[in-house]
Amino acid sequence: MPPFYIALLTVNVAVFCLYGWDKWCAKRQRGRVPESTLALPAAFLGAPGAWLGVYAFRHKTRKKSFLLKLSLATLANGLWLWLFRDALPF
Repeated sequence: MPPFYIALLTVNVAVFCLYGWDKWCAKRQRGRVPESTLALPAAFLGAPGAWLGVYAFRHKTRKKSFLLKLSLATLANGLWLWLFRDALPF
């Protein structure tokens, strides 16, 4: 497996786990992960993991402002892929 795919998988698993951790903290009324910390990794090729985390954990699905940030982060993923398309292994 090319290193790019390993890195992509690692980032998305980490982002997914971050959403799960925040949901776990929310249920137990513990310290939460800031929204900027949730949205930023999604902007750097972690959007699939973020969206999976949102829907798998039913986390922040009602918060429209956050979903807008996540949508913008998803668009940023497309921008990164387009900007670096010549360097990508596919």
